[in-house]
Parts: sequence; C-alpha cells; structure tokens
Amino acid sequence: MGLQKDVVKFNVGGRIFQTTATTLANAGRDSFFGALFDDNWDLQQQQPNNRQEFFIDRNPDCFAVLLDLLRTGDLYIPSNVPERLLYKEAMFYGLIDHVRSAKWGPFDGNRLKLSKSVTGRAPGDGTAIRAGPDGGCCVAHGCMVHVFDWTLEEHPPINLDYQRVNDVGWVNAEHVLISACERLGRGDGGMGLFSSSTGDLRYKFNVVHDNQVKSYTAGALSFSPDYKIFASCKGRSNEYGIGVWDQVTGKQIDFFYESPGWSLGDADKLQWLNGSNCLLVATLFPRKDNCYISLLDFREKRMVWSWSDFAAPFTVDEKRVRDAIAMEECNSVCVVNEYEDLGFIDLRISGGSVRWSSRSRLMKGKMPDEPCYPKLALHNGQLFSSMNDCISVFSGPDRVLTSRLRRSYGGSICDFSIGGDRLFALHSEENVFDIWETPPPPVI
Repeated sequence: MGLQKDVVKFNVGGRIFQTTATTLANAGRDSFFGALFDDNWDLQQQQPNNRQEFFIDRNPDCFAVLLDLLRTGDLYIPSNVPERLLYKEAMFYGLIDHVRSAKWGPFDGNRLKLSKSVTGRAPGDGTAIRAGPDGGCCVAHGCMVHVFDWTLEEHPPINLDYQRVNDVGWVNAEHVLISACERLGRGDGGMGLFSSSTGDLRYKFNVVHDNQVKSYTAGALSFSPDYKIFASCKGRSNEYGIGVWDQVTGKQIDFFYESPGWSLGDADKLQWLNGSNCLLVATLFPRKDNCYISLLDFREKRMVWSWSDFAAPFTVDEKRVRDAIAMEECNSVCVVNEYEDLGFIDLRISGGSVRWSSRSRLMKGKMPDEPCYPKLALHNGQLFSSMNDCISVFSGPDRVLTSRLRRSYGGSICDFSIGGDRLFALHSEENVFDIWETPPPPVI
C-alpha cells in the first residue's frame, strides 16, 4: 500500500482534514474514497504542486463524524449534527452500510434494546406492520399504508380510497405488495404492487377463473425464493383458495381451490417453507369458528398435511389457537392460545393432537381494555410471541423463555415483525410503533 504512512489531506467545505490511506481503505472499493486510489491504494492523480489535498464541497461536520467512524469503528453523532443529514452525507460517500453496522449489530432477541418509538398518523385500528429488507418498515391501518425507510423518514403514504387493507409485504426495498378487500359493486379489491418511495401503483394482480377476470378480496400474503407471490383469495363465485402469481411478470400462474369442509380463502397466515417447498395456510379463530392449518404442495396439487380443532372439546385452560408458525428444523407447527401457552403439532402426522407447554404461565387477573391476540414469529432459531403489551423470546431446542420486551406506552401489541436486523412492534391504542435493535458489539 503506497500511502499507508503518508498523510492525505482533504479540504471539506473549507476545513482541512488529515488521514492515511490505511484509514480510507476501511471505506472499501465501492466508496467515494475507493475511487481515489488504484489497486495498491496509491492516489490515482497528483494534485497541483504535488499537494495531496482534495477539495470536497460537502458538510465538514458530517465528514468529521464519518472519518472518525473509519478510524475507530465507533459512531458518535454530536448534538450539532442532524442524524438525517449525516445519513445523506454517508450515502454520498458510500458509507451508509458502515453507519448502519455501527448503529446496530446482528439481530439477537435476547440483547434487543428499545431504540425509538414513532407515533402513527391515525388513531388506533392498526392492521399490520412489516419490516423491510433494509431496516425500514410499513404500517397498515384502515385504508392507508405508511412507509418508512431505515432512517424512519416517512415516504408519501399509500391511500386505497376506503378499501380496507388486509395485509402488506415487501417484494424488495423498492416495492410493497398490498392486499385489500373488494367493495361490492365497484369491481376493485385484490392486490397491487406499489412504489415504496412514491406510493404510485405499478401493477394490479388479477384472478382469472373460467377465462374471465374476477374481482376478489385478497388476504394473507407470502413469498417464495423463486419469485412467486401467494395470497388467500375470496371471490363471488368459486374463487376461494390460494392464488399464485409470478413476481416478475405479475401473471397468475396457479390457483389452489378450497375443498368442501376446509378453509383456505379466509386464511389469516401464509408461510412458505423452503425445506419442503410447501405453503403453510392457517385459518384461525375468530375469523372462523374453528381453526384449519394445512400444508399445500403446488407441484402435486394436493394438501400433504392438515390439522383442525373441529369437534375438539375445549376446556377453560385450553382455548382456541390464535396463531401458528411452522418450524421445519423440528418437524412441527408451533401454535399459541390467548393465554400465550405454546403448543406443538407434529408435521409428520396429519390430524395429530397439540402438545401444550408453558402451562404454568396462564394469565391471571384483569385483561387489558383492548386486548390483542398473540402473534408468533421465528427468526435465527429464536421464537417470538406477543401477548398484550410485551413480546416473549424463547431460545434453544426446548423453547425456554429467555427474555421479554416491554414498554409502558401505546397499549397492547397488535402486530410485530422482524427484518433488517430490527424488530418492529405496533401498538393498538395509540397507533405507535417501537423499534428494537441489538447494540453493536464493542470495538476491541
């Protein structure tokens, strides 16, 4: 490295900074600084009078913060530097990933700390919150979807003109998919692909039945690694079931019709299973009087596994299943009831019984004014379960309770989502959502 012991000077907005090529090398080849050097990290060009000084017409306070980040690996933002200005400057220098890595570390449910809370733009009635791939999120309530980037700056909202949003999902960092209810007599509803930055509608997904385009209500959403979109669908004729679309072309490529005595079109949750190449479909109480959970194999066009509580006796201690999630590594489906008791159903046996655990933690006392049904999530081998105003974290093969996440403001948690190394929790009463992050490991 030709300049590792030589001083490199930058004139940034009139302020002089001195550093070395070794420090600048920490920025990487794809950064602003990487473009100034050759393969050996020697300067590509000589300045007049052989002075190694580069003028950059940018904010010097932000440059000082970013240069210290390259030197030490730590991010310290002084009070006189607005965070969003720093993020914009980091994007200019190609250092945004360095900033993110310094702000929070790899996700670990047992080390999460409350980073920030964001107040919603409408009162209550939160429908869903979904974490984006880059650390942002989107929040659905009523007919609106609010989209936030990873800096938590809100983009233009998506307004569906009084069509109730049922679910929302990130196709990629640039696009969100929204499912909505059909309005009788309007021929609308279904699914649409929207720009996450502008809110513009890019594409509408159709259901075709008997060679005719049908209006329908789209519900739960899921995605597979081979760019397929799955959605629960309810039409006016026989369009009850699970639709499949090509994510690239937007064309419908399959439809799994609901069989008599079962429930697919009203599904609360869809989950794609990479190991078995099957789709978990869960229709839960109270949407239906009974719970129906199944695995669909679209290659063989059949239901390969199923479970239902139809005709099962219920006791005071064993209430209805409120959420379900497949755990392929242990061949089971985890379910939760309204007391946050966890249950496990063997995926190798159709129609098997629920093996309940954590029975000692039954809720006692008064329920909250606006209780929310529990939700489940699985991430990096850890199981998460929301209950009222907290989220429990279960770790290890025995799913031992290892930590709880709780804050005192906003009421019960109606939904939560994990992605981009963050956990987002949406509260029902105040329509506020929390951002939980894992602190970065100490720099040694």
